[in-house]
Amino acid sequence: MSKLTTFFSIISILFLLIIGFISYFIWSPPPNLDHLRGIGDNYNVKIIRDTWGVPHIFGERDTDAAFGLAYAHAEDDFLTIQQTLLVGRGKLATAYGKDAAPTDYIVQLLRVHDVVEENFSDGLSEETKEIIAAYVDGLNYYAALHRNEILTNDLFPVTSRDLVAYSVFQLPLFYGLDETIGELYADTRQEDVSLTTKSFNFFNRDYGSNTFSIGPSRTNDGSTYIAINSHQPWQGATTWYEAHVHSEEGWDMTGATFPTTPAIIHGHNRNLAWAFTVNHPDLTDIYVLEINPENNDQYLFDGEWHNFEIREAPLEVKILGNLRITVKEKVYWSVYGPVVRVEHGDYALRYAGYGRVDIVEQLYRMNKATNFAEWIDAMQNGAIPNFNVGYADNKGNIFYVYNAMMPIRSEQYDWSLYLPGNTSETLWTEYLPFENLPMVLNPPSGFTQNANSSPYQTTIGEGNPDPGNFSPSMGIETYMTNRAIRALDLFSNDDSITFDEFYKYKYDWTYSDKSDPANIQAMLREWVPPDDEDIKRALDIILNWDLQMRAEDAAPTLMTFILYYLYEDSESVNPSRLVGAEIDYGDLVGALEKAIDYLVANFGDLEIPWGEVNRLIHGDQDLPLGGGMDVLHAIYGELQDDGRLKGFQGDSFIQLVRFTPDGKVESFSIHQYGSATQVIQSPHYADQAPLFAKRVLKPIWFDIDDVLANVEREYVPGRE
Repeated sequence: MSKLTTFFSIISILFLLIIGFISYFIWSPPPNLDHLRGIGDNYNVKIIRDTWGVPHIFGERDTDAAFGLAYAHAEDDFLTIQQTLLVGRGKLATAYGKDAAPTDYIVQLLRVHDVVEENFSDGLSEETKEIIAAYVDGLNYYAALHRNEILTNDLFPVTSRDLVAYSVFQLPLFYGLDETIGELYADTRQEDVSLTTKSFNFFNRDYGSNTFSIGPSRTNDGSTYIAINSHQPWQGATTWYEAHVHSEEGWDMTGATFPTTPAIIHGHNRNLAWAFTVNHPDLTDIYVLEINPENNDQYLFDGEWHNFEIREAPLEVKILGNLRITVKEKVYWSVYGPVVRVEHGDYALRYAGYGRVDIVEQLYRMNKATNFAEWIDAMQNGAIPNFNVGYADNKGNIFYVYNAMMPIRSEQYDWSLYLPGNTSETLWTEYLPFENLPMVLNPPSGFTQNANSSPYQTTIGEGNPDPGNFSPSMGIETYMTNRAIRALDLFSNDDSITFDEFYKYKYDWTYSDKSDPANIQAMLREWVPPDDEDIKRALDIILNWDLQMRAEDAAPTLMTFILYYLYEDSESVNPSRLVGAEIDYGDLVGALEKAIDYLVANFGDLEIPWGEVNRLIHGDQDLPLGGGMDVLHAIYGELQDDGRLKGFQGDSFIQLVRFTPDGKVESFSIHQYGSATQVIQSPHYADQAPLFAKRVLKPIWFDIDDVLANVEREYVPGRE
């Protein structure tokens, strides 16, 4: 009997230990952050939410405003903010498990934290460090007051270095570093190694954005206009958040920003405005390394064997609740930079902007610029490695620059291929000076535009950059998008543009006669179809189409699915450049037949209005959309189980700005959802969606009197 009692005692103790283990490691309570609850006392700031929920942050100092911006953004999208902070820290897998571990590995592969530690002290001004610290205080303060919303128990408090680390990691992704790394993990080598110079062919990625600036010589009343029209994803770390930041120290900026960015990324202040669109210069190079056959950890460089720098990257991965395991992976470094070792070779990476930490500093200086000279100085000395940038100001200046940290490379090699990794001839160390980049200032035409297109056709007539002045090794785009072609046509044919016309042109949804849809229409016009009723009906729909993507028409539906089956290597119907494709008749006929079958199977007919298929879906909103791929009113959709397309990218935050002849500024904006896109119980979760679907903009209240006339609520952070 005593043995049985002892046995049950041991079982009871083990049970209690297991329960204790589960309670501590799996269901442990949120952290105690009470020591952070007093942070708000250090700042003098008020948040005023207008009737659309957009925050207007009024602070005495710039730091007060930065603190308030962080707090307001956390109120509306704390989840995404935390996700980005975990990425920067290299700890995303602690929240999302093994599927997130590759992201954490890349953070360590690129030595993101080394860059921050080595450059934080000297790479940022004290003023910018204070802005970042205040923003971080705003996040920590919100976390202390909302512990139940915290994603992982060891995330907070976050630091300024966490914020900078994420910006260091994020920026190269905009010019495709993630795609370059992913390419190396393919089953086989994806490119030849360059031995001599060949023709250049740079890959076109699927991104989109528009910006247009119209000078006073081309407007009806001498005003200056700019369209800020980035095509970002509608959810995630690069989703736009609208805000207005104002301080008594001269920071007064309205526009949009990303989670964990303590400044407005693009928008306008009292004097000037700017917009970004993605460009695709060749800023990343892959080097094929020659490994020592007698020592696998050495590579050949300039005739000598060099040792790799080798570290172990600890990857902390969530298993269940707070239960985690740590997996260690080796990371390698060469004279070129990070190294990827796979079965088909050993490759080094080198990419533009490595070592810079002052992205926030550049944005902050651009926010506070009061004239073109101050703004261009911020651009010239900044750390943002790419993007087309459009500009306009209250003095009537318009400007465009193909911004890029452009490596100065040897002309002996074709830099679109892989490079030999055994010679200093391929090791670039300097960048082209900013003033030598393609740019256009106040052209005689009176307008500039860019829609992810060639900088050599920024405008019409004199003033465009000369392609002969730029090396092919830079990878500068020479192609045009339909959006760019339409912008050139619309603005060049109107020499007295009203603001209403400017608005109308932004929402243009027409394919040009140079576009792929126009080419498809022409090819089908020459085709002799078989005696099939559905094909005849489909041809009638397409051949009588005026190439406009109206929601009420059936032709846009049919054409979109024809295009989908021509580009069906992706689940998303989202090619961003529908100009210049080489289309085979056989492929086209096959795509037409598949499109017919798809529409009949999913909708029972061929004549399906585009708005019934192309949808804005968010919360209880399920709305018809016009627009489409590579038109100025750009909408890109993902196929759903019911056969429809759910919008996921394209027109998102839109801002149209006018500087009047007397120097005043007025602007209008819209967001595809609302100001609180992650707070489903908020009235602003999707309240802008009906306006967005109808292509209607709301006014931006910039002056304090206008803000106060449209108040929903005002409060001090933490006392809402």
